Amino acid sequence: MAGILDSVNQRTQLVGENRLELLLFHLHSRHLFALNVFKVKEVVKLPKLNSLPNAHPKISGVANIRNESIPVIDLRQAIGLPFIEHGDDCNLVITEYNRSVQGFLVGKVDQIVNMTWSNIMPPPSTVGKNHYLTALTKLERNGTQQLVEIIDVEKVLAEIVEYKVEISAGIVDPDMVDQFVGRKILHADDSPTARRQVRDTLSQLGIEIIPTQNGQEAYELLKSWADEGIDVEKEFLMVITDAEMPVMDGYRLTYEIRNHPKLKNLFVVLNTSLSGSFNQAMVEKVGCDAFLSKFQPDRLVETVQARLKDTLANTPK
Repeated sequence: MAGILDSVNQRTQLVGENRLELLLFHLHSRHLFALNVFKVKEVVKLPKLNSLPNAHPKISGVANIRNESIPVIDLRQAIGLPFIEHGDDCNLVITEYNRSVQGFLVGKVDQIVNMTWSNIMPPPSTVGKNHYLTALTKLERNGTQQLVEIIDVEKVLAEIVEYKVEISAGIVDPDMVDQFVGRKILHADDSPTARRQVRDTLSQLGIEIIPTQNGQEAYELLKSWADEGIDVEKEFLMVITDAEMPVMDGYRLTYEIRNHPKLKNLFVVLNTSLSGSFNQAMVEKVGCDAFLSKFQPDRLVETVQARLKDTLANTPK
């Protein structure tokens, strides 16, 4: 697997260009699946796994990779496919999501492809709510189009380690409690799990969340409101956006906001499961106001509260 992944420096050139790279792989079925390369640390042949007593049934064991113990999730089982024995063609895709490292047990690794987010499609509504897809795309192969299913890893992980939405005592300033009520935040994220976490956390404060499924949908809404004469910069406390989304990613969304005369001063928070050090550089590159790792309810509230305090301090009496 050496050399299958490009360096981070090379891959960051895609950021802001509405492009991504996908790692394609199989799960011992005819389907072709994918993960965004940004979240992949490395790919190795499946090593010997050590058992983990009382572990979640979707965790196959623990792998020791360069003296680091990494829990291994059987991705085939995690998305609802029947268990099969692990063969010689199995690989381990080591990823970093939400400040944690885990390995996904997959079958044969196919290749890496470079694509634009405009070629990534949301799953059709007819697939229902219980699927594990965050998006779909198509590849041209041997004169035919092959469907690629991009896995909603956040949903997979949420079913193994439940994400909290409770706000810890002492986080909310008592003098601010009434100030939250009725404030509006526009949220762009393709993962229903992530949208639900933000909504369930901030609704406890009386904040209204307007959800969208990708950057294009969010931007079209913002433009339509601005065209109607709504002062969007006063109407919304902030925009919270994921980095990776079909059609238009969060980096491109921020770029478009910054280049629209009636939207350019919106406060934009990049809320993503990608690594903090990488995204801090991207925040500066595309012009976000803040970066926040996903699934941290206290940090989410602290970010919103700090923005609200600044807004109130700069509002004429």
